Amino acid sequence: MAQLSDLEYLKLSKGRKLGYKAGRFFAGIPVAVLNVFRRLGELLKKGVTAIGREIKDIVMTFVNGDWKTKLSYLVMGFGCLARGQILRGLLFLLFEVVFIGYMILSGAYWLSMMPSLGKVGPTEEYNEIFDAYVTKYNDNSFQILLYSVLTIFFIIAFIYTWRVNIRQNKMAEKILASGKKLKSSKEDLRSMVDESFHKTLLALPMTGIIVFTVLPLIFMILVAFTNYDGAHDGYISNLFHWVGLDNFNTLLSWKSANGTQSYAATFGEILSWTLMWAFFATFTNYFLGMFVAMAINKKGIKGKKIWRTILVMTIAIPQFISLLYVSKMFAKDGIVNGALLSLGWINKALPFWEDATWARITVIIINIWIGIPYLMLMATGILMNIPADLYESARIDGANPWQQYTRITLPYMLFITGPYLLTSFIGNINNFNVIFLLTGGAPANPAASSAAGSVGYTDLLITWLFKISTGAESKYYLASVIGILVFVVVSIIALIVYNVLPSIKNEEDFQ
Repeated sequence: MAQLSDLEYLKLSKGRKLGYKAGRFFAGIPVAVLNVFRRLGELLKKGVTAIGREIKDIVMTFVNGDWKTKLSYLVMGFGCLARGQILRGLLFLLFEVVFIGYMILSGAYWLSMMPSLGKVGPTEEYNEIFDAYVTKYNDNSFQILLYSVLTIFFIIAFIYTWRVNIRQNKMAEKILASGKKLKSSKEDLRSMVDESFHKTLLALPMTGIIVFTVLPLIFMILVAFTNYDGAHDGYISNLFHWVGLDNFNTLLSWKSANGTQSYAATFGEILSWTLMWAFFATFTNYFLGMFVAMAINKKGIKGKKIWRTILVMTIAIPQFISLLYVSKMFAKDGIVNGALLSLGWINKALPFWEDATWARITVIIINIWIGIPYLMLMATGILMNIPADLYESARIDGANPWQQYTRITLPYMLFITGPYLLTSFIGNINNFNVIFLLTGGAPANPAASSAAGSVGYTDLLITWLFKISTGAESKYYLASVIGILVFVVVSIIALIVYNVLPSIKNEEDFQ
């Protein structure tokens, strides 16, 4: 869509302006996608260039370095020890000794078992003492996969440390060549709590992120390429093995069984409802929360603190309690249907949780009750920061309340809360509590009966994933595939929207 000049844009009617903005947004999506791939290509190119530069530097350092530096290629820390930097040298040497010891004692074994994930599963052996056959547990596929990944991480850490060791030798040679002294061990310790204190503080959190976030993610991704499930738990029942892309083929296959819809159709249906749910859950809360904040902040409204306190009460009550209670209220024999029947407004109980359309509308409405207080509090703070002079000028120019809202309040709110809207949308895609505590995914979808996890019409991808991994079959491999696809969907949406947000593209406009 061609971009209009400011004068041409002002001549458009309200409807055409809205259509123009929507067209510009959707027209910018392909460009945003191309920019994402272009940036990924640039990042890959920079990565390859950086690796080549590092290899060249390693070779040149060896060629031009002295004998201490060259020996450090084999014995980490030797150069530091030989030049009087005892603490650095001992740390490098200790790390190398620990690494070699670990690889000899267990690391090499875990890596050797990784291609097979175990060779001997549980076996039955005769026990002369008990005069009966007992189960003997042998290889553990889960343990093999976990420790193999840990070993790979350890190898990467060793390579990085070895590279730092080489770089330290190069820097030491340059410092000595310039006639300066190297740092002593005391100075190294002092720098850890002085100029390098930020590194000291970040060391533990970074280790925690790698161990408790990155490692589980890598493990989950690898599980998607195995047959890990309840029947193949890797130790007690049977070993699990690599199956390549079979699990992805299963989930994305359009082949159906026994007249039911395929896994791909089920996934597509749940994905479409998940995106629909995320859209309504995000924007209904956003605009209604904004309107409530504007109504409470309006001049002449009495008891503003009381109104805010009443709304905040819904936040104070744990969702585990409130949502389960609300779920019972809207049941066939619940309070809502009972009251409506008593008043004579209906002849039979409304199918709030029994009908797919009713259930989906009901969870969206109940989510409004949960989400409005959060948006009301956030919008209150932002609305109070909008200069009153803008509204005063607009009133003098003859702007009505709706024009003031569309020309001042809404643009200001959208500019400030653009990133929040994105994170809220992504959060609602993974909103487990509301759906699971209200409906548990019900009502059941009979067309998807062949799919794992007892699929329901209100199931989101995250609740379906939970059902698959906790049911009787416990298809962890399929849950892992769904987790990967959810990550892909969320990442694509986040990257596209983030790159077209005005608050990101034109941050200086706010000033």
